Amino acid sequence: MKVDLFDFVLPEELIASYPVTPRDSSRLMVVDRESGSFNHSRFSSLPEFLPDGAILVFNDTKVIPARLFTVKQTGGRVELLLTSGSGNIWNSIYKASNRPKPGDLLTVINDNGKTSEPIRVLPGDSGREIRLEFPCEGEIWDFLDIFGHIPLPPYIDRPDEASDRETYQTVYAKNAGAVASPTAGLHFTPELLDTIRSRGHIIATLTLHVGVGTFTPVKVEDTNDHVMHSEYYEIPQSLKELIASADPGRKIISVGTTSARALEGAACGKRDLIAGSGNTNIFITPPYDFRIIDGLITNFHLPKSTLLMLVSALASRDTMLSAYNEAVEMKYRFFSYGDAMFIKPLKG
Repeated sequence: MKVDLFDFVLPEELIASYPVTPRDSSRLMVVDRESGSFNHSRFSSLPEFLPDGAILVFNDTKVIPARLFTVKQTGGRVELLLTSGSGNIWNSIYKASNRPKPGDLLTVINDNGKTSEPIRVLPGDSGREIRLEFPCEGEIWDFLDIFGHIPLPPYIDRPDEASDRETYQTVYAKNAGAVASPTAGLHFTPELLDTIRSRGHIIATLTLHVGVGTFTPVKVEDTNDHVMHSEYYEIPQSLKELIASADPGRKIISVGTTSARALEGAACGKRDLIAGSGNTNIFITPPYDFRIIDGLITNFHLPKSTLLMLVSALASRDTMLSAYNEAVEMKYRFFSYGDAMFIKPLKG
């Protein structure tokens, strides 16, 4: 399909720079795929729209403070954004006047004036990325907690603030490794989760570490020519068994496009998952036969983005563009800190 088919006009003032408080006071557009109608509500009212006995699948990844502002021995500045790694060895993209070389030492001074031990640039860099060795044993989480910054998306045109460490994280975040938030989950409060459980719905989790590729614009004219980024995921055996044994009448609701990509990427048949870990580069565009999910809770996405293509595959391109145009007219807030949409499952 032509990428331009997924374009729409978005006024810049509708891009949310900060979240609403409380989380579940954001607006909610409910999309009825059968009638093509849209209902306007608040996210706190989500339980009223869920089908009986739904299974909601959440992404429990945790955003790490993956942006580091470092200084070389020469005084040159290097901005890092960690992309992947384990232990104290990580890959990073960078911004600098000159490419860091193997052997360079990079130090960080945090907002409180504390200076880090140096980070060493290792051989083996590739393309836009460099390899780094951090001055710590084992995982680097403590180092990042002291010296790192939350990597806000490029369309949020402001520096990160202390409050973003809480607001750009879901309340159920558990497994560290994401460099972007699974933003559909940002609307949930502990109280709302309790309400959902109390009404007979099932809450399940998986992990997909959202990477920087989620913000990569589509630069080709045809979707067939786009190379999708890859992201690491984990599907628990308990989730595989839950979905396989669920009554066919129970609808499976993906909380976010990241959960949807993990579920569909790990699908080996209708309501059949391969449990375990792996990487998925699944690119979901219309037409697509969803094998796991029936409905989707999501935010409002960028024009011509792969995520808009994904939601269009579920609800149809015409329905989505109509919904987005109505959202613009009604001044919904867009993107990571914006409002939400619930694409309801079909009946039956």
